[in-house]
Amino acid sequence: MSGAAPRAIAARVLDAVLNRGRSLKAELAQALPALPDTRDRALVEAICFAALRQHARADAALAAWIPKPLGHRDGDLRALLHAGFAQLDPLGLAPHAALAATVDAARTIGRAHQAKLVNALLRRAQREGLPVLAADAAWPAWLRERVRGDWPDDADAIFAASAQPAPTWLRVNRQRGERDTSLARLREAGIDAAAVDGMPDALRIEGSLPVATLPGFAEGVLSVQDGAAQRVADAISPAPGARVLDACVAPGGKSAHLMERDPSLRLVALDVDPARLAKVREGWARIGVGAAADLRAADACDTASWWDGTPFDAVLLDAPCSATGIVRRQPDVLLHRRAADITALAALQARLLDATWATLRPGGVLVYATCSILRVENDVQVEAFLARTPDAIVEPLDDSCGRPAGAGRQRLPGEGGMDGFFLTRLRKAD
Repeated sequence: MSGAAPRAIAARVLDAVLNRGRSLKAELAQALPALPDTRDRALVEAICFAALRQHARADAALAAWIPKPLGHRDGDLRALLHAGFAQLDPLGLAPHAALAATVDAARTIGRAHQAKLVNALLRRAQREGLPVLAADAAWPAWLRERVRGDWPDDADAIFAASAQPAPTWLRVNRQRGERDTSLARLREAGIDAAAVDGMPDALRIEGSLPVATLPGFAEGVLSVQDGAAQRVADAISPAPGARVLDACVAPGGKSAHLMERDPSLRLVALDVDPARLAKVREGWARIGVGAAADLRAADACDTASWWDGTPFDAVLLDAPCSATGIVRRQPDVLLHRRAADITALAALQARLLDATWATLRPGGVLVYATCSILRVENDVQVEAFLARTPDAIVEPLDDSCGRPAGAGRQRLPGEGGMDGFFLTRLRKAD
């Protein structure tokens, strides 16, 4: 496959995300299988992530360097230029190869008549670099203001951390291997992995790499899961053989972690999207868990449609949220999120809390989690729940789950190398 082909595919993915509101994850899932070479797949992924993290800088360069702005029909050309800029900075690919392949990609996507323009703009970027903007320039103004209002002393650090690539966190499956064994295998393969104190199932690798090629991944020994998300299993800590509800299970990593620790758990797992449930089942099959789990396509708010009245010992509510804590992993969040979404999400979270609380037995535990950094979805949401729920008792979590935030714990992006994440643990009074 020529060097132009992966650049053209990256441009098509970026066009869909930048100009048509598509999900980066969904577009990559569709595009990458078409590339037979793992190196090409890794290149496309790296280009797309780098381009989206700095889309504001690239747009500023295009506005300054092109006398006539690109029109709405030039979305694919704009996307290709974003891809070209990303190869030079921050990816630092060899300029000659990056320029030549990207110019060839212009012809591949039907822009042969503008190949000279692509070449000229990329050479200018090589000479001058892209404009330097504030770290929050990629954030929409309304969201920038929310973050600064919620975290006035930390906002700049949040914006800076969210613009950086995230490390790769791995979870070792206790049913199929020991962490020290996996660590040794990774190092033997030339991968600089490290164990993390206080996290018995976690390994961390700086940077990103094709995880499917990691020793132990195909055998179900390793899974990808951020360190902050791995703290959920510690927070909920169900008793052996407990009856557990995962109210919003997809993509399934947190329940998988619980089952790896205790295969005897009696798990009921819900998701509103049957297609996502199929992916959950597929992921669980790879690591050898969940064969006995009760997976249902259902709305957790509508308990009459799925609950048989038998109370749960523990509930995990990993609620739908703004995903503002994982911008470094999902940079398209900043392109697609709208202010009205936050209001709708907060209302949904409140309904989910009320509905799932009703399914919990007296003395049972509910863990509420989000990958958000917005207080209205996190500590403010929980305070409102406590105010209307007299039998809810806060059980404090320790510093390993983040800084104190009302009745829970908040980790901000990059702290401890982890994602932004909120956790709280509530017990129902006997």
